[in-house]
Amino acid sequence: MVKIDRLVPKEKKGLVVVITGCGKGKTTSALGIAVRACGHNMRVCIIQFMKGDLYAGEWDGVKKMNCQVELISTGKGFCGIQGNPYSHEEHRRNAQEAIQLAHQKIESGQFDIIILDEINNSLKLKLVDLEQVLEIIQQKPTFMHLVLTGRDAHPQVIELADTVSEINEVKHAYRKGIEPQPGIDY
Repeated sequence: MVKIDRLVPKEKKGLVVVITGCGKGKTTSALGIAVRACGHNMRVCIIQFMKGDLYAGEWDGVKKMNCQVELISTGKGFCGIQGNPYSHEEHRRNAQEAIQLAHQKIESGQFDIIILDEINNSLKLKLVDLEQVLEIIQQKPTFMHLVLTGRDAHPQVIELADTVSEINEVKHAYRKGIEPQPGIDY
């Protein structure tokens, strides 16, 4: 059997990673980071800002991984689309609670990675304020990684990030009238 070495960086640094764009796969990419972190025995907290009204496979998938990954879905679904019944004020209230929760989790010192899923959308929809997002980025501990997902990342968020990936749609089954599929879309 071949021995596999573990690469250890000479200088440890907590990164700010932004995953944005109009294509499918931003949350999936962030969940991939959580899986990778699990392999390194890292502690991860995922706070979902806009998901929560419809079941998503990651909720049970994370539990089955038997890793130090905490996933908290705080939202009431996507604000203003697909017949979502909640008012902007209700969505904003939930997003503001998610911001406070993010601060608590960051300040706890219990996590190596914090993933703020759909926070970029929340900012674009004015459910959270730019100053709140910038404060989280600027006040994160030196060695903690912070991942921010969602469409329409704000230019100032992109500027502060160490790594930015943009996921663009080339083709999507939904455009052909195919309904979202378990395990792929949710």
